[in-house]
Amino acid sequence: MGRRSHRLFARWYPQAAASLEERGFGEQRARLLAGVFGRVLEVGCGHGANFPHYPAAVTELVAVEPEERLRDLAQERSEELGLKATVLDGQAEHLAFENDSFDAVVTTLVLCSVADQDQALAEIFRVLKPGGELVCFEHVASGNRAIRVGEQVFDAVIWSHVFGGCHTARDTGAAITRAGFDTAGLESHRFPGLPFPLKVSPHLVGSARKPE
Repeated sequence: MGRRSHRLFARWYPQAAASLEERGFGEQRARLLAGVFGRVLEVGCGHGANFPHYPAAVTELVAVEPEERLRDLAQERSEELGLKATVLDGQAEHLAFENDSFDAVVTTLVLCSVADQDQALAEIFRVLKPGGELVCFEHVASGNRAIRVGEQVFDAVIWSHVFGGCHTARDTGAAITRAGFDTAGLESHRFPGLPFPLKVSPHLVGSARKPE
């Protein structure tokens, strides 16, 4: 599958996303990232929304982002924060890193939009050290069958085309399990203060561990 660009989305999304940070995303990012340490890979870093929340225990941060505009904004953000981050061009499905090379991999609002979720998770699993964690914050399909059907239609008609390939109807939890992770550390949360359709879809939050 060829690489698909979402340049228009990349131009307007950073400003629109600022309101989401005020509606609970910023607080959730801070809680989620508080425990990460060592060598960390962030997949799909976007414009660097997570960067202010990485703790001092992170000794090396590598971030990949396929959209050039977002990548440039992320680099600027890291420089503003004095964060030693290496921001690279890259895709989740093809991570240019050695096996077992990261203590943690972070994805926030990313696995909903990758072209091939199973391949992306296989790559994440590969580059994690045994015992390492996938730390994620992802909106996922509703557990209600009728709502899930509506999400599938909504994705096909408009949502994924406008919002950078995002899908509201993905069962990301099942995909993480298929990839071989222990998902005991993942929980479902709702954020009713978010705009539609994000307030309808639950979010999967926490960490999934690669067995040792």
